[in-house]
Formats: sequence, structure tokens, C-alpha cells
Amino acid sequence: MPTFVSHAVVGAAFACAAPRTLPFASVALVAAAVSALPDADVIGFAFGIPYSHPLGHRGLSHGLPFALALGAFAWLWLRSRGRPHAVSLGIMLAAACASHGVLDAATDGGLGIGFWVPFSDARHFLPWRPIPVSPLEPAAFLSARGAAILAAEIVWLWLPALSLAAGVAWTRRRA
Repeated sequence: MPTFVSHAVVGAAFACAAPRTLPFASVALVAAAVSALPDADVIGFAFGIPYSHPLGHRGLSHGLPFALALGAFAWLWLRSRGRPHAVSLGIMLAAACASHGVLDAATDGGLGIGFWVPFSDARHFLPWRPIPVSPLEPAAFLSARGAAILAAEIVWLWLPALSLAAGVAWTRRRA
């Protein structure tokens, strides 16, 4: 997996797709949290759920059905509060959440991503996997390997996400 920070950076970039009438910082914070949320599945290790189980790491919470359900929940919740941008925000949050599994599928380690859990237990990777897998142990981040992983993520994830977000923001300001 990429680090949770990189997932959050990519997720925050999705906030550029939100309506301009909404506070960008708030939307970016929520999108960042939603994009990092799938890694909460590591709590399953404490309950004896194996990595390879559909509820294990990179299983259900990393799948597209989960992202769609989260987007639908956000849409329903926002709509119930009379928010006029509920549909666009629900779609944006679903996309931010789905980005997590896609990014993990671009790593060079693990068992793959359960993109279709609960409909299929199959795990998948992308054909091109330039991102080094991040360790699950927090202490491993404070090493030479952790620094190398972060450097690769800056090149492969942060710079493209921030460039795209800046380009969208610049285009929207000009319009």
C-alpha cells in the first residue's frame, strides 16, 4: 500500500472536482479522510482475520462496491440535510475512496486488491506497478526504506495529484 499520507494527498486532490461554492479546505479534508479510510481494515488483524480473507487487508474496504456504497451513503446523508450539491459530492467521495484500491493495486507487494468483494474474492494488481509497497508497521517508516518509499510516492502520486489539482483550480479561476 502507499502510505496513508499519500492516500490522503491523492484524495484531497479530488476536492477540486467539488462545486466552487463549497469551502475547499473542508471538502479536501473529508476527501482525504475518505481516501485513507479503507486501511482501517488492518484492525482485522487484532481480531484474527487473515490478510487473505475477504474482510482482511485489501479486501472489502478496498473494493469498488465499498466505494460506491460510501458515496451513496454520503449522497443520502447530505441530501437529508438539504445540501444542493449532494449528488456531485457523493460521486466525488466515491471516486476518492476508490482511488485507494487503485493505488494499492499499483504497488509491488501484497496479495492484490479485492476490487469486487463481496461479489468475488479474487485479488488483482494493475499490470504496471511502480509504487513500492509500504510496510504495515509504523516503526518501519522511520528507516532508509521508509524514506525511499516516501520519495517514490512523491514522484508517482503527490506530484501528479497536486499538478492535476492545481491545473483544475487554475482553469476554474480563469473561467
